[in-house]
Amino acid sequence: MVVYDLFLAGGPVMWPILALSVATVACACDRAWFWFNLLRQEDRIVQDVLAAAHEDLDKAAAIAQQAQVLPIGRFLLAPLKLKQPSPETFRLAMESAGDREFVQMRKGDKLLETVVAVAPLLGLLGTVTGLIGTFSNLNIGAGGASEEATKAAAGIGEALITTAAGMIVAILALLVFRVLVALQAQQMDYFSNVGTELELIYRQEWYERRRLEEG
Repeated sequence: MVVYDLFLAGGPVMWPILALSVATVACACDRAWFWFNLLRQEDRIVQDVLAAAHEDLDKAAAIAQQAQVLPIGRFLLAPLKLKQPSPETFRLAMESAGDREFVQMRKGDKLLETVVAVAPLLGLLGTVTGLIGTFSNLNIGAGGASEEATKAAAGIGEALITTAAGMIVAILALLVFRVLVALQAQQMDYFSNVGTELELIYRQEWYERRRLEEG
């Protein structure tokens, strides 16, 4: 009941702050599930695809196709499903697939950035409107100054609830956002390294095939 009473004491501005907190938690849960599934499986998928690519590119493509529910699977499948492309086309297909996957990895970033910016402002707005209401109801000049001052202190305390709530929500959203940014940067490096290794395997196979055809 204490939390509920504090929420009511914060005034109507607490409702949009609550909505932002729910959106933040929902986004955090969605992204946590996404990254958990990706990080748990991608190393195994990459190892299987690269090992198969050394022997048979079609086999590697089949393995990547089975894993296309994950970003790493779609990234590896994009160039492997092409029919004997040139090394430049192979690389272009891989880079294009990587760009698409990075866009998906950034899902939720705009929402979190909005929460970080808006939540403290809503908290400040609630405090300002609460203070206006508190001081407009004071009548210190009519006597009972001590009682009126006590009411003012209580009103100010209630008004500051929205500022605290807005800052808490903003800090939570900022922490989630920074974790996601770190994971995205890590994945960009990982995709780049994996893509380079797969491209080298394909270039070696492509040049060997061309040499045999010309010979």
